[in-house]
Amino acid sequence: MGLLVVGSIGLDDIETPFDKIENALGGSSTYISLTSSYFTGPVQLVGVVGEDFDEKYIKMFEDYNIDLEGLQIIKGGKTFRWGGKYHYDLNVRDTLFTELNVFENFNPIIPDKFKKSKFVILGNIMPKLQLDVLDQLEDPKFIVCDTMNLWIDIAKDDLLEVIKRVHVLIINDSEARMLAEEPNLIKAAKVIREMGPEFLIIKKGEHGALLFSEDKIFSAPAYPMEDIYDPTGAGDSFAGGFTAFLHKTQDLSFENMKRAVVYGSAMASFCVEEFSTIGLEDLSQLKIQDRFREFKELSRFDENE
Repeated sequence: MGLLVVGSIGLDDIETPFDKIENALGGSSTYISLTSSYFTGPVQLVGVVGEDFDEKYIKMFEDYNIDLEGLQIIKGGKTFRWGGKYHYDLNVRDTLFTELNVFENFNPIIPDKFKKSKFVILGNIMPKLQLDVLDQLEDPKFIVCDTMNLWIDIAKDDLLEVIKRVHVLIINDSEARMLAEEPNLIKAAKVIREMGPEFLIIKKGEHGALLFSEDKIFSAPAYPMEDIYDPTGAGDSFAGGFTAFLHKTQDLSFENMKRAVVYGSAMASFCVEEFSTIGLEDLSQLKIQDRFREFKELSRFDENE
């Protein structure tokens, strides 16, 4: 059974202190699907694009064993577009423009053969759309959800309904504090887990990630990057690597989730090394395993030394 991914697909104009790129492939489901394809397949993608979406991107999805039966191509429509400018502190960015285009009326229709999917990733889209997706699924086993501060601010009631129905919520540290209304991350995690999700992952950017369950906490290190060119899509790449590894292994124990967090972190580290999806393209399994082992070494020590 494939891994179902629902989210945005877009074209991005991105500027950093180092360079800029226009009409680059972007969107949450794009990064999630490409990353997931290295661990499992087929990846079942649900999204919407306009008639202007380049055929080369369609072919790239297909080359990565991404099933596009759920991709809507709207004739005469334009693809979702976003423009952003990052500062020298790459945690800070300005949104230059957002053009929803066909994404404004996106109705995520899940094809019949996708409805039986046991593993599901809900990319960062409106909580109401995430609920629409969940209502179409037959008996999902493991649902991972991403969200953002905008939805916490303007659609919190719908978001809380989503959170009740998912197994893992992935958010960053500022979003966790905002959602829980609690400045301390440990306390915030407890508040959020009481909202419904069995597991919570709080991303801390260049400081790694925290995985919370009922009585356990795992702290994953951040990879010491010398060159970070474009942080766009890093969180989605993390979600893809995390969930797809679990789909591949079919092991939902806390110990295996720790491995999944490290794989997610490894994939995010590849993402930020290049603009757009370039850092995620043509990776070898050997390169992924080497990066995974490097992450393990960062947090390993011998108490007798």
